[in-house]
Amino acid sequence: MTSSSPRRPSPLAPEIADRLKRGADGLLPAIAQQYDTGEVLMLGWMDDEALHRTLTTGRCTYWSRSRQEYWVKGDTSGHFQWVKSVALDCDADTVLVKVDQVGAACHTGARTCFDADVLLTDETGETDETDEADGAGSGASGADQ
Repeated sequence: MTSSSPRRPSPLAPEIADRLKRGADGLLPAIAQQYDTGEVLMLGWMDDEALHRTLTTGRCTYWSRSRQEYWVKGDTSGHFQWVKSVALDCDADTVLVKVDQVGAACHTGARTCFDADVLLTDETGETDETDEADGAGSGASGADQ
């Protein structure tokens, strides 16, 4: 990758910064999820500074890979993300930010970035409970690690 966020000493507490597994560009994917419904809203990118700002201001701050600058969700659109919780995944390479989304999360004006291009759906609304019971669909095999 040719783009990268600014390199500087981490503003995060060492016990957080030392655990993060960043990409070569210093970034982590950050998934924004509606805190009360579980709706997945968007994916953005954070470096240590953006994560620090998110943790300390209560508003989601992301690093724009295209503009090479920080942006706070809602500053220009009015579609704010108020932070309810922040968690790392089990590998410490992805951040989950549960938010209270005001207005659209997607830059297109849609509520979520994941509504327009559905590649697969179970039309019956049913799940295969045997897969869930035996862990087959849960990633328990470790195949992606």
